[in-house]
Amino acid sequence: MIRYLTAGESHGPELTVIIEGFPSGLRVSKQVIDEQLRRRQQGYGRGRRMQIEADEVEITSGVRFGETLGSPITMRILNRDFRNWQDRMAVFGNPPENLKRVTRPRPGHADLAGGLKYGHEDLRNVLERASARNTATQVAAGALARQLLAHFGMEVSADVVEIGGIHAQHLPDDWAKRISAADASPVRCADPEASAQMVARIDEARERGDTVGGVFEVRVKGCPPGLGSHVHWDRKLDGRLAAAVMSIPAIKGVEIGLGFEAARRFGSEVHDPIAHDGQHYVRSRNSAGGLEGGMTNGEVVVVRGAMKPISTLYRPLMSVDMPTKTPEPAAVERSDYCAVPAASVVAENVVAWVIADAFLEKFGGDSVDEIEDNLAAYLRRVAKR
Repeated sequence: MIRYLTAGESHGPELTVIIEGFPSGLRVSKQVIDEQLRRRQQGYGRGRRMQIEADEVEITSGVRFGETLGSPITMRILNRDFRNWQDRMAVFGNPPENLKRVTRPRPGHADLAGGLKYGHEDLRNVLERASARNTATQVAAGALARQLLAHFGMEVSADVVEIGGIHAQHLPDDWAKRISAADASPVRCADPEASAQMVARIDEARERGDTVGGVFEVRVKGCPPGLGSHVHWDRKLDGRLAAAVMSIPAIKGVEIGLGFEAARRFGSEVHDPIAHDGQHYVRSRNSAGGLEGGMTNGEVVVVRGAMKPISTLYRPLMSVDMPTKTPEPAAVERSDYCAVPAASVVAENVVAWVIADAFLEKFGGDSVDEIEDNLAAYLRRVAKR
């Protein structure tokens, strides 16, 4: 199994990712990782921070001549904005005399709960790590994982299906056309009419000093059947995917396949009939979202995430100043009006990580060559069933 650990603050010197358990012999591209980081920074409704940062990964261990070694992989992403925060985010020394502490927690953010938990008087000690800036590390790790998936014929894609109550109604059925349409949209929505309405809804929020949330959908095709397991709760792949997507800041709900809609229909309208095409078991529909009993069934994996409106409002809600306990407007930090398009890219990559982890759990070896042999043997065995 693979795992990763991240470190860094939003306005600190850098973000760091350490990956353990990645097999040797995989050709990897820095450009693929940088492209995913670039995609994360885009999307209509993003704030001024995205005009400052131009994220680029630096790999400092675990890769030699473009090929993984099997040893821990370290990646660094520098925070360009740190040059403007060196006095306020210094690792050593004393705080500057004019340091302005954050003492008015924002409703919906980690500020208050984190300050109480860790005993911080300056809530910046909480918000810097809780910031969505740290999703860059999730994307970097996932971008490495998606290269492993691509090597074994799996592909991950995501787009936005709802923003501020505007729903996408007309989405292309073709995989490549849907990706192309999403890439052409400022909000990563593959329905052009809905995309324009979503942009207008974000403009409305901006004029009000408000924010809007939405829903994105992630899809993975090419997964062999049997990733995950039904035998223990913590090995069920749908649970692992839900946990990963829920780990993204501001995500408040996850659906697999039909999701909540399945609860409103009869079973005959929900479950996917099974057939055999002479070579493979197939389904006439994919209401299950490619997962049954905690395992992949060979169909496209479909995961959706619901993102709440961002907690920082430029017309802030009321809060309390923690030292004085007096009612005051919440603190205002530089933020976005809508980050659902960016969240879809983050989700795309965290899902890639979970699928790669389950894939290596099933077919794992110390090298890519060993994994290829294990997968080929399994597919031959499955084909005989």
